[in-house]
Amino acid sequence: MQRNERQTVSYLKRRFDQVGMAPDTRHGQNFLVDLNLIQLLADSAEIGPNDVVLEIGTGMGSLTAMLAAKAARVITVEIDEHLHQLAREELEPFENIQMLQLDALRNKNNFADTVIEAVEAAMEEVPGRQFKLAANLPYNIATPVISNLLLWKTVPARMTVTIQKELGERIVAVPSTREYGSLSVWIQSQCAARIVRIMPPSVFWPRPKVDSAIVDIRLQPERRQQIPDVRYFHSFMRKMFFHRRKFLRSVAISGFKDQLGKPEVDEVLAKMGLGPDARSEQLSVDQMLQLSELFRQKVLEMTGQAEPDATDADD
Repeated sequence: MQRNERQTVSYLKRRFDQVGMAPDTRHGQNFLVDLNLIQLLADSAEIGPNDVVLEIGTGMGSLTAMLAAKAARVITVEIDEHLHQLAREELEPFENIQMLQLDALRNKNNFADTVIEAVEAAMEEVPGRQFKLAANLPYNIATPVISNLLLWKTVPARMTVTIQKELGERIVAVPSTREYGSLSVWIQSQCAARIVRIMPPSVFWPRPKVDSAIVDIRLQPERRQQIPDVRYFHSFMRKMFFHRRKFLRSVAISGFKDQLGKPEVDEVLAKMGLGPDARSEQLSVDQMLQLSELFRQKVLEMTGQAEPDATDADD
């Protein structure tokens, strides 16, 4: 098969008809059918011969093949049994692809153990390998995939993904905008993120009801290393943005009700110079990092706990 025959609407329909299946909306199956955009996604990931690449949503394997042509190893995950088999036939010539047929997520907040084990095994094959995510992500799992990968022991050096445009805008949002929230702060606290391209529904089959975006997220190790407790900061961000319309003081009092009283919350906010009308969405990423650490230290002080071991912060 010629490369330009893959991932066209007519080709996909023909292959699906041959096995008597149709795209499954439950699994977010919207196939990117513009080969130039698939190539743009692959090129933006800047895959090299030392990279282990995780792809979630194999589809028909068009992106997988592009990644495998440059990577040391590609681990690709597909939840749909029939689609997995079709992709296996397409990707049969490649020896550096490991195909997994399962749900990549064990639950909303955790990856399946099989996926983690496959990535770790590939990383250990050769010292110094680099881990990356490159995928046309199903819309319904995009947020937990991107967010939770930053909690792995092996953090991806890069995440280059096709996602819903609205989610991409949340990732790159700035303070005091409607899109700015916990995900914005969580990612920007340790990564540089940019929108590579906005894509209309017409470049997908079946067509989604929303625009999409290719987003490139690059880890900044020096910023991540400045976060004393990564898991604590992740939890803190979710607390601070849980009630967006409430004032920060009320949110903090509620979030720390079992650990701190109102005087301790007021003390922390005063150190930051934050008045009673301050709101979470007004604070910059660096201010959120500072506020998180002040609350962490105050909780340790009030409970008499020892300082957590920073080396275990992101395990």
